[in-house]
Amino acid sequence: MAKPIPTIKEIARKLNVSASTVSRALHDHPRIGLKTKERVKKLAGELGYEPNSQAIFFKQQKTFVIGVILPSIREEFFSQAISGIEAVTTQSDYTILFAQSYDDYKREVIVAETMKRQRVDGLIISLSKETTKLQHLEAFKEMNIPVVYFDRVPAGDACHKVSCNMKTGTVEMIHWLFSEGLKRIAIINGPKALFASKERLAGYMEGMQQHKLKVDMQLVEETDFSEDSTYKAVSNLLSLKKLPQAIISFNDYVHMDAVKAALKKKVKVNRDLLFVSYSNLNITGYTSYPPAASIEQYPYEQGKMAAEILFQLLNNKQNTDQSYIRQQLIPKLVLH
Repeated sequence: MAKPIPTIKEIARKLNVSASTVSRALHDHPRIGLKTKERVKKLAGELGYEPNSQAIFFKQQKTFVIGVILPSIREEFFSQAISGIEAVTTQSDYTILFAQSYDDYKREVIVAETMKRQRVDGLIISLSKETTKLQHLEAFKEMNIPVVYFDRVPAGDACHKVSCNMKTGTVEMIHWLFSEGLKRIAIINGPKALFASKERLAGYMEGMQQHKLKVDMQLVEETDFSEDSTYKAVSNLLSLKKLPQAIISFNDYVHMDAVKAALKKKVKVNRDLLFVSYSNLNITGYTSYPPAASIEQYPYEQGKMAAEILFQLLNNKQNTDQSYIRQQLIPKLVLH
């Protein structure tokens, strides 16, 4: 037979004090004497008493749970990010309610609605590749639940967000490629819906123009992140009369698919054609053809900063004049 869960009333009965005295003693209320506190806590420990989280919620109007929605935890980038988030939440005695959108807008809407119904205290999210509308996330504001975006963030300033400056990073990448004597530079960008794709394209255009290189839109391809889509992008680039000298991939996963496609076409990777990328993930070090250079986007730091902003917002909920908090990291070019 299961052992009954100990309660405040049981502790009060055994010590012949009121339930309110026990509650105050467990919360170190200054009106309760030291001896009483010690007796209450000693017995509570012996009985294995645990506070009732539901009761705390009703009293404080908090669940001590934050929601986190990511495109896919299988990607090392997002697993590093959630480690950064956990580093902050555990220090604040919060629990994470985690979900994946699998880069699907409809699924993102469903899991966000579930978290809203669960009354999470706040939400951290990196948007799916299909997300162009934010009504499902704007609804959190109506319930006074703060939302912080990171990495895949919306355009504009009317939100709390953490990201890397991909425009600056792409300009730096173009500059390095040019310094290596490469002028015909292609890019396999991500879906147009992503603000991160727009930033990369803007950086690509600016970087090429800075070095007075012709912007040939035949060298600009797009992938939906699937292997087939990336294969098609590489095939298009390799079918051009004048071949590219370098290919910039949207991230390290796209890079690995792009390299695989190039090898099938008998390309000597990083000899005939130089491959560079974004993210600078450890996983590429275990591949035969890592990118020659990669843009470090600091996923752990982005996740940690997003969580710190969220708790800053949670601790200042009464401040109705609170302005939007936006943090942008400066990416770093890493040579391999």
